[in-house]
Amino acid sequence: MGQKVNPISFRLQVHKNWSSRWFAGKKDFAKWLKEDIEIRELIEKKFASRPTISRIEIERSANLITVTIHTAKAGVVIGRGGAGVAELKVQIEKVASLPVRINIEEVKRPELDAKLVAENIARQLERRINFRRATKMSAQNTMNAGAKGIRIQVAGRLNSAEMARREKVIEGSVPLHTLRADVDFHTARANAPGVGIIGVKVWIYKGERS
Repeated sequence: MGQKVNPISFRLQVHKNWSSRWFAGKKDFAKWLKEDIEIRELIEKKFASRPTISRIEIERSANLITVTIHTAKAGVVIGRGGAGVAELKVQIEKVASLPVRINIEEVKRPELDAKLVAENIARQLERRINFRRATKMSAQNTMNAGAKGIRIQVAGRLNSAEMARREKVIEGSVPLHTLRADVDFHTARANAPGVGIIGVKVWIYKGERS
């Protein structure tokens, strides 16, 4: 029986890194972990209407929490005259135990980001777009952007079918067993009207790291 391993955690410290970087003793660990989860949920919820957030990194020092937001649309997060970031900082400091600094980094190629691709497909499925069209178009856009391979899997009551099923689209190669392979992975959920939840998984292979 095959054992499923998350491609990101499988490559940690090979060429991937943790999204939260800090060290805590027994006394603070649970509290800081809860804070990290609340910060991530707050940011994701604020920009849930459009898939723009690629990755959220949190670093802690003795007297500061640095939150780095990787986004496809920096202007949407920053807001007019920086008002969006200022408002977000106030909201995060309500749940954080230390002062917060926010950095915004723009994702240059959103087609090569598994989270953005997965969420884009999920939003299309919620708008009742045919799953084959949504997955094939996304796969083609990713390959055109320079990926070596992409694998998309959708599961649920596809196209309002009576029975749930699983469908895959694979373009190029995605070597999941090779540690040197730079594979980005993410999952998303589509709350499709009338059919319930449809799960989306995306693997993007960007080439080998030396």
